[in-house]
Amino acid sequence: MKKSVKSLVLITISAFITSVAAAQLKLPAINGVSADVKKVIEDYPNRFINLMGEIKSQHEQSTDYECNFKVNGAEEAFITRYSAKKEVCSWEAVMLTTESFEKAKQKFRALYNQLNHLGVNLGTGKVFHLKGTYEAPEESMKFTSVLFSIEPGQEALNKIKVEVVMQYYAPMDWKVKVLVYDREREDDERGAIKEG
Repeated sequence: MKKSVKSLVLITISAFITSVAAAQLKLPAINGVSADVKKVIEDYPNRFINLMGEIKSQHEQSTDYECNFKVNGAEEAFITRYSAKKEVCSWEAVMLTTESFEKAKQKFRALYNQLNHLGVNLGTGKVFHLKGTYEAPEESMKFTSVLFSIEPGQEALNKIKVEVVMQYYAPMDWKVKVLVYDREREDDERGAIKEG
């Protein structure tokens, strides 16, 4: 009788420890910049209209708007709408400005890690994931980016691009940014030819 009680107590204790350990191992829900970028991507079908705040600046062919929420860890975030036949827009968050190449490189890698495989819902009822290939920045290159594709791909989603960029700005600053934007055509695709 004593053996069965000891066994029962041992099984109960091990089940309790396993459930506590499993609860502690669960990853936290999306937070930080990934949650904010997810919010931006999910408003892309609305052309970022739900994220637009006050006008920041106007240019001949574009208008910059404040982003109406604080992006976690960003120095600034804004939306640009371009005046064109088709409505073209972009969202940009400057995540770090530093003189240190190493700090910029670390931030670039951290942002890549947070966004790669991020699940987003673009109003289709289906979850899509960002997929990008990491390329380590080199100080001599002055520019590095990871362009994420949305998988599984669908033609309706081919125009949306998500990118993490690390770029050198003279005289001594490195900037790390996250961008969500329209891409009118692929780099190797020709524009319309007009005969004169």
